[in-house]
Amino acid sequence: MKVLTRLLGKIITQGTLTITYADGAQEVIGQSAPGWGDVRIRLTDAAASRAILRNPELGAPECFMDGRLIMEQGSIWDLIMLVTGNTALERNTPLHAPTVLGRVVERLKHWSDGYNKRDRSKANVHHHYDLSDTLYDLFLDKDRQYSCAYFTDPETVGLDQAQLDKKAHIAAKLMLKPGQRVLDIGCGWGGMALYLNRVADVDVLGVTLSEEQLKVARRRAEDAGVADRVKFELIDYRDVTGPFDRIVSVGMFEHVGVRYYREFFRTCHNLLKPDGVMLLHYIGRLDGPATTDAFTRKYIFPGGYAPALSEVMQASEQNRLMLTDVEVLRLHYYHTLRHWHDRVVAARDKIIALYDERFFRMWTYYLAAAASGFLYGSQTIHQLQYVRDRHTLPITRDYMAQAEARYRAMG
Repeated sequence: MKVLTRLLGKIITQGTLTITYADGAQEVIGQSAPGWGDVRIRLTDAAASRAILRNPELGAPECFMDGRLIMEQGSIWDLIMLVTGNTALERNTPLHAPTVLGRVVERLKHWSDGYNKRDRSKANVHHHYDLSDTLYDLFLDKDRQYSCAYFTDPETVGLDQAQLDKKAHIAAKLMLKPGQRVLDIGCGWGGMALYLNRVADVDVLGVTLSEEQLKVARRRAEDAGVADRVKFELIDYRDVTGPFDRIVSVGMFEHVGVRYYREFFRTCHNLLKPDGVMLLHYIGRLDGPATTDAFTRKYIFPGGYAPALSEVMQASEQNRLMLTDVEVLRLHYYHTLRHWHDRVVAARDKIIALYDERFFRMWTYYLAAAASGFLYGSQTIHQLQYVRDRHTLPITRDYMAQAEARYRAMG
């Protein structure tokens, strides 16, 4: 039995994985079970199995991207779900204390994840968000929301409606009033800012470090005839001048870097009026501080890190931002990523024409791996509401439901 087979045999017990090696040997791992996939792969050279063994986080995706790990039955989505499903966070196995070496290695990686100086932040944003507009149009919703949607019913609600519902869900937590001034940190292509202006009659400043996103956002504001009230700037959030009645940030906090969390919240505190409200939406972690996996760090989001709630609270508490509401959206991003993945697969030829086969494989691996993190792993979504003054908001949450219903009715 091959070494890779023995290793995977300790992981996969439900469902089967058949591996055909470069020398023609074929070995089967696991056993068929209802609800579990039966996947077949082929490794084209002996070095492929060594690369996977040496560094599974990077070796497996790179072999897949380079065509050295070939799917013969099932897709890369099926393979990733098979492996991660057998190692789910909820699995019933004993817990053991980490070794001293393990703790040191994790701490060093964690420190590296948090190193996002200003120049590095801009470079990291450019790496991912300044890709072709056409690519994002192929798999995102019509408003180009590149963050977790909100599914009231995953079986019947489509991606476009779920993203619209996400915006209503967030807007309701801001308790908006006409004429207020709102800061959108990490505004993307402008969808949230334009939405808040439309449904709540507020003025919005959106800030981004992506030149491509800035162009689109400004064009959309001009086309909507609201460029005088919804403005976008290419500027670091630390250089913004306040004050603001409200601050919203969706999907940007993952790029701040752990070392800069206190600076982020200190900046937000100083930008927010004394009676202001802030809503922070970000990818979080269910199992405590850790590190970003090697594939994501190298190919998808350099400098990106999904923090544990404990890490966020340490920083916000130090800067006198009072936490007034916490919501954990456990599975919504899985359903969002499932839609994105299906759209990417359907647009395969167009994406290959934009880039190449290797990029297409990389993108499908990224979406499948991310989805598995929300279905089986430690990933989740946190929505945190903050104020500077504890008397700012009503003492019950009824106002949120009322506002959300009103915004949804507006479409």
